[in-house]
Amino acid sequence: MSANDIGDDPTEIHWHKALDPGELPEGRVEPVTCDGTTVAITHYDGTYHALDNECPHQGGPLGEGSIENGLLRCPWHGWDFYPDSGETPGEFDDCVTTYPVEEREDGVYVGFPVESPRERTVSDVIVETLNNWGVRQVWGIVGHSNLRLAEALRTAAERGDLTYYGVRHEGAGAFAASAYGKLTGRPAACFSIAGPGATNMLTGLWDATVDRSPTIALTGQVESQVLGTGNFQEVDLEAAYGDVAEFEATILPDSQHAELATRAAKTAILDRGVSHLIFPDEIQTMDAQGVEPGTPEGRLTDRDITPPDDDIASAVELLEAAERPVIVVGHGARFEMDGIVALAERLDCPVLTTFKAKGQISDSHPLAGGVLGRSGTPIASHFMNESDLLAVFGASFSNHTGIAEYKDIIQVDFDQMALGKFHSVDVPVWGEIGVTVGEIRDRLPENDGDLAAESQREELADRWALWREEKATRREQPAERGVNYATIFDVMTRVVPDDAIIPVDVGNNTYAFGRYFEPERQTVLMSGYLGSIGFAFPAAMGAWAATQEADTPFTGRPVVSVSSDGGFGQYLSEFTTAVKYDMDLTHVLLNDDELGKISKEQRTGGWDVWQTDLVNPDFAAYADNCGGYGVSVDAGRDLDDALEEAIAYDGPALVEIPTDSDPV
Repeated sequence: MSANDIGDDPTEIHWHKALDPGELPEGRVEPVTCDGTTVAITHYDGTYHALDNECPHQGGPLGEGSIENGLLRCPWHGWDFYPDSGETPGEFDDCVTTYPVEEREDGVYVGFPVESPRERTVSDVIVETLNNWGVRQVWGIVGHSNLRLAEALRTAAERGDLTYYGVRHEGAGAFAASAYGKLTGRPAACFSIAGPGATNMLTGLWDATVDRSPTIALTGQVESQVLGTGNFQEVDLEAAYGDVAEFEATILPDSQHAELATRAAKTAILDRGVSHLIFPDEIQTMDAQGVEPGTPEGRLTDRDITPPDDDIASAVELLEAAERPVIVVGHGARFEMDGIVALAERLDCPVLTTFKAKGQISDSHPLAGGVLGRSGTPIASHFMNESDLLAVFGASFSNHTGIAEYKDIIQVDFDQMALGKFHSVDVPVWGEIGVTVGEIRDRLPENDGDLAAESQREELADRWALWREEKATRREQPAERGVNYATIFDVMTRVVPDDAIIPVDVGNNTYAFGRYFEPERQTVLMSGYLGSIGFAFPAAMGAWAATQEADTPFTGRPVVSVSSDGGFGQYLSEFTTAVKYDMDLTHVLLNDDELGKISKEQRTGGWDVWQTDLVNPDFAAYADNCGGYGVSVDAGRDLDDALEEAIAYDGPALVEIPTDSDPV
């Protein structure tokens, strides 16, 4: 195609200034982007010409080529083109589009045809469908094999239908999406190119899978015609994601595109896990004029499943007869705590939580018993030992939890496979937790004299008093360096806002947080079954995104995350992401200059401490250097003020605290 093909009617051309006078030297070519179109502009023998920047053979960037003997040579495979016509020497018809050029006093101008409105594509249909199903947040990195899908995301973001966050590592995007799902119960999406971008997301997606967080992965892929040939960045993504995804599909020309997106969203929501859609490069811009997006209308039923009557009757019978019942709640019960606390008040019994459920009942509630298991308190272990019945809601009986399997157990869960997952239980009850708790409460006798349960409130108060006295003595113990963990989490208990969202990482900081921090109404997020180090800061970004949504329980809530240096170091570049999007969040960094938990395990196992030491930057200075706020505190007396100032800072803030590598 020659310049005359575009420029016969000047009224159909928009002119854009491409170069200043003298900007492009004689004998050179340069890529220039004008109004969204990139052209290769040549300057040879005193004349300027403009060609499409993309070589027709392999897509090589002609603007990065060279001019030899008056011909423009592609930098990838050496094909030559005449700059004035875009044609090739010899008997070939592999020409490129050329554009009219005018030299004016103030520079070089290139003419482009008046653009018609952008055609609706397969990518638009899928993005609109996901949006209809409630996807409001997308986290990822734009790259060469997802550019067309990125355009659909951009236009949706421009319409205000979703918010896009460009991260520095795709794994952080997946963790952010997983944390958003854990917090809200709604799906977010993460987004990558083919090959390494897609594989980078797998750890965060496994976190979503094992913790039952609705998440949707959108990955680019090489063009469908070269699938299976070992093309550049080709990975068999269906195989790579086969175990992590509950639903997976490659988008093909004849696919029912809106239906695939509907299945992906529906599966993520109902199965509370990961769905994966794969977009071969050329499919992303396939014409989809007139294709309607999918919606959830008529595709979802009421999920408030009433459990079998006999199971409810058996559960009530055990609760009526129990003298020292204990309620145990897991993360799966997080949206139903009002009903569960009402049941505990009816029985006057303790409510213990798994570590992942920490904060679902305030530690100041007279029936709260704290966290069970390795990260727990002596209060919880005492009441577990002294109980004669456990009523377990939304907990999975992980080996970290500390639920005694030899006790009489009622277990309630929406997932049939979770019931009796590791061992038999006396009364497994399949049903939505809120409905089941309501049924149990309705059937318990109204008269306290008809219940065998004795009040355990006074005993709970006594146990809390003992534990708080012990924590006070631990705060007085001098740290090897900096501030001890008991002091840090005592300060956080007093200073962190009662309604904060607190993502917590893996490591010594995790155990200490579970043991020492006393929550009020805060919401705690963590990498539960996967236990992935590096979770906390990307999760804080995902949580912050939820706080920006209007008319939700999370709107405007503060975010304060906690990690060690080992965890933060995995995704510390994401601090720049937080700065870029002006995320008002605070990160508390407990720095022991090593992988302290692993060192502790090596010592406990009788091995030498080996290769767990870390070389760290000045993290507070790093936060400042990124454009945020950073402060370092090495004395407990200064920690209150430093943490208060960081939380009050309008933007991303980091509080670095040197501490023990082997905390008590």
